[in-house]
Amino acid sequence: MIVAVVAGTTVAAVIGVATVLIPNPFFARDIAPVWWNHPVWLLTSALSGILLATYVRPSGDEGPDEERRSGRMGMAGGILAWFAVGCPVCNKLALLAFGYSGAITWFTPIQPFLAVGALFLTGAAVLWRLRGQVACPIPAPQTEVTR
Repeated sequence: MIVAVVAGTTVAAVIGVATVLIPNPFFARDIAPVWWNHPVWLLTSALSGILLATYVRPSGDEGPDEERRSGRMGMAGGILAWFAVGCPVCNKLALLAFGYSGAITWFTPIQPFLAVGALFLTGAAVLWRLRGQVACPIPAPQTEVTR
């Protein structure tokens, strides 16, 4: 639980500071955030924290392919969230690809779809990692002492 909170808070801080959802002196934002930026940012951060916490204690019954697949989905979800909640004209990749007016005209309208993709991928990664993980304490077998 503590690992999930610390990891989620760290992801929230990194994305929040870089996209200026958390006001700071290091970065600037030309276009104000829209109403859905904060919920997507916080939900993705919480899901990322849960996902990262599942890697702390190995379950022991899944192979490396399972871990790699959920890790890739979680990473893709985090990157999509970064692009979804960031300022469209402050994003250097969007600015290089579309130009200033193109970033506003073409990139801004797809940001809600990036947000949905981020939530879907991160949520799917968490479900994938938690699938089948059930904690059932089994009592230790009692051994009889015979003399």
